[in-house]
Amino acid sequence: MKTKKIKNLALMLFVAICGGIVAVFAYTRIVDNRENSSHEASSYPYHLTAFETPNIRDVSYPDLTFAAEKAVHCVVHVKVKSMEETYGNIWDYFYGRTQQIPREGFGSGVIISADGYIVTNNHVVRRSEEIEVVLNDNRAYTAKVIGTDPTTDLALLKIDENNLPFLTFGDSEATRVGEWVLAVGNPYNLMSTVTAGIVSAKGRYLGLGSRQQRQRSQQPQQQQQINIESFIQTDAAVNQGNSGGALVNIRGELIGINSVIISQTGDFSGNAFAIPATIVQKVVADLKEFGVVQRALLGVNTQPIDDKLAKEKGINLEGVYVASVDENGGAKTAGIKEGDVITSINNVSVNSVSELQEQVSKYRPNDQVDVTVNRDKKTQHFKVTLRNIEGNTQILRENSSENYFGAIFEEISQKDKQDLNIRSGVRVKEMGQGRLRRLQGFRDGYIIISVNDRAVNSAGDIQKIVDGVEARGRILLNVVNPNNGEVLYYVLGK
Repeated sequence: MKTKKIKNLALMLFVAICGGIVAVFAYTRIVDNRENSSHEASSYPYHLTAFETPNIRDVSYPDLTFAAEKAVHCVVHVKVKSMEETYGNIWDYFYGRTQQIPREGFGSGVIISADGYIVTNNHVVRRSEEIEVVLNDNRAYTAKVIGTDPTTDLALLKIDENNLPFLTFGDSEATRVGEWVLAVGNPYNLMSTVTAGIVSAKGRYLGLGSRQQRQRSQQPQQQQQINIESFIQTDAAVNQGNSGGALVNIRGELIGINSVIISQTGDFSGNAFAIPATIVQKVVADLKEFGVVQRALLGVNTQPIDDKLAKEKGINLEGVYVASVDENGGAKTAGIKEGDVITSINNVSVNSVSELQEQVSKYRPNDQVDVTVNRDKKTQHFKVTLRNIEGNTQILRENSSENYFGAIFEEISQKDKQDLNIRSGVRVKEMGQGRLRRLQGFRDGYIIISVNDRAVNSAGDIQKIVDGVEARGRILLNVVNPNNGEVLYYVLGK
């Protein structure tokens, strides 16, 4: 009996020990699981964003002093004087009598070569009679306009000086959103002002342009009809007077020319826009060599792809949709068709009309580019020879009748002629200070369709006709106002 009790006690002790071991094991497993769960939860940062504070000492900020010190010596103050036509009183308005009063304006410019070439905005120097450039060290020079390009809002000036500090062009295409940049200029006549910010976006299209172009905004965007716009957007402060100034990266390289702000008040409110260096370089090179920009055209009318168009056409959202192709354009000759989707130019991806414009604008007529197209969900490649606005591959040179009219003319496209229901015409790009400016009511942008009842399509045509007019003869100009289609007549004496 006693032996049986001992066995029962031993059994109970064994069971108790085993139970204790099991309990301890179970407890340790539970604790381990909790710790593992805690570690796993910490691997998902969105669980902790409300609680964690970044270590400020671990955040590094770029040193902008080098870029600022370099840029301020290369950015100039541009002062312009012009004459503005106005009415002296209400009777002058009713009788169409005008008078000219002097106006002064200001902006900025960027020295791009040691021998005095300066880039600024076209709108800074437009209609100017006198241009003065003031350097950072207060030296002042009279500047000459080498050429202008309203399509990109750029102008090239020249001063007679050597050994000037200048900015080198950077690669604006390599610039990344979020990258630090500096805007350097002369806002409100405050010399050598530097502001800092980041690149907010690239390839921005703002829809700037003439009234006639804005009226077409509901139609597919056409390369040859709209301003070349592919702006770099930045939140570096840009105000009146900054136009034509420099947008530089932290290495002090010129990546853009400041041009536009969007604001309800006219002052900076967070969004500023610069013309990319890739476009600026091309325009500068053309103005230096030819006096006029060589605008290369792909020969397509395009529109951006939104969700509605993608579903309607059964295409992807990437690329630019070809709404139509020009009959005499290089794209049609190469085999590109309506309904194609252009995805890249020379292996550079394009996902908007502005990006497509920027890539094509780097080339000249007769250059060949590789265009990648998505057709029926298959990738195809086409070699397209770019053409000029006349539909051929020739290089255009500036041709004006300055000896007679003091004006600069530009040819217009066949599409413009169709829209205005005219068969001929040449646009007055700049009246200058010559005889056209003295014609009452004459404006920049008017289209001369005939001279002495003979059709004209270029400045050369005008010059030939005027050369054939006898001394003290009559010169009759048949003109169209492109804003409303009104036909006007003006008479000049030779």
